[in-house]
Amino acid sequence: MSGVLQPTSAEELSEALAAASASRQSIELFGGNSKRWMAGPISAAGIRISTEGMKRVLEYEPRDLTISVEAGLPFAELNATVARNGQMIPLEGPYCDEATVGGVVAANVSGERRRLYGTARDLVIGMKFATLEGKMVQSGGMVVKNVAGLDMAKLMIGSFGTLAAIASVNFKLTPRPAVARTILFSFDDVSSAFEARNAAIRGVLNPVAADILNPVLSAQLGFKNFTLALMFAGNDAVMERSLREASALGAERQLTPEEDQRFWGTIHALTPRFLEKFREASVVRISTTLKDCADALTSLDGPAHAHAASGVVRGWFTRPDAAKRAMAAAAKRGWKVLIEFAAENARPQIELWPEPGGDFAIMKNIKRMFDPENLLNRGRLYGQL
Repeated sequence: MSGVLQPTSAEELSEALAAASASRQSIELFGGNSKRWMAGPISAAGIRISTEGMKRVLEYEPRDLTISVEAGLPFAELNATVARNGQMIPLEGPYCDEATVGGVVAANVSGERRRLYGTARDLVIGMKFATLEGKMVQSGGMVVKNVAGLDMAKLMIGSFGTLAAIASVNFKLTPRPAVARTILFSFDDVSSAFEARNAAIRGVLNPVAADILNPVLSAQLGFKNFTLALMFAGNDAVMERSLREASALGAERQLTPEEDQRFWGTIHALTPRFLEKFREASVVRISTTLKDCADALTSLDGPAHAHAASGVVRGWFTRPDAAKRAMAAAAKRGWKVLIEFAAENARPQIELWPEPGGDFAIMKNIKRMFDPENLLNRGRLYGQL
């Protein structure tokens, strides 16, 4: 990788950051660079550092359900490693197949299974990161109940490398269920779809995921109307009961294992394919309460999708002006909204995070604490930091 420093250890990463900081060079920090269209573009930097050379498994205790790995390890390789022991790290989303561990954590990636398993903040139990002063900070540990210093690690999750460089991450692992199945339901109107969601997540059912596709996206995937996708997981007895209880929600289509994998794989690939197809594409992400999730979904005219059990709604736009109108309408309703992904031609035409919210002042203070001269990943946090 021409013109890029690739440290092979935490010590080399720390030394590279310290040297760049001492010479007051701006720094571009990344892993596999798979999510370069996510968040904001990094301003031209004097030095580029990739963690791709740091890809070792440092410690793995299958019986304790814990693993420690370097930040540059491909996330797909990590999941393949723990899968051999019937375990998993249930984080998924666009570009995860190409991303590094550090990239997934720094971007705070999560997907449909967030409802049951949580996000990276729930699965990361420890971390080492290098500061611009050349110090290596240990936060948390390899014990699930060890929370000492874990709050420092949580600052790194979702920071997009604007505070420090993640060197290694410790995860708590989740047993891989014996069986996982998805059921699809079709509804003529959004109210019926969300009533079924309510019944699924508030009753005896315990779905891993509850996602809703609007009619535009449903049609693109070969379905009709509003599509509710419920995923269940467990042993055969749990699965049999879940499928039986879910049938009361309406006429359903149970996906075969092959169809199940293809369905969720298509959902994860929506953003990469959209950005490849449209030169001015962007993805708007709206965060709402579960109560407002239906309104947020119907506020988007084009293809749209909701993680309906967590209140995260996404819409895909081919033109920046349409995305801006959708964002303005969402902000007027009091919803948190930003451009999660944007193609290169769209970025100059749109403010990625127009209203960061009241806690942004705290975020700026934290940035000054870690990076007082604003050297690290300038602009990466949606153009605001």
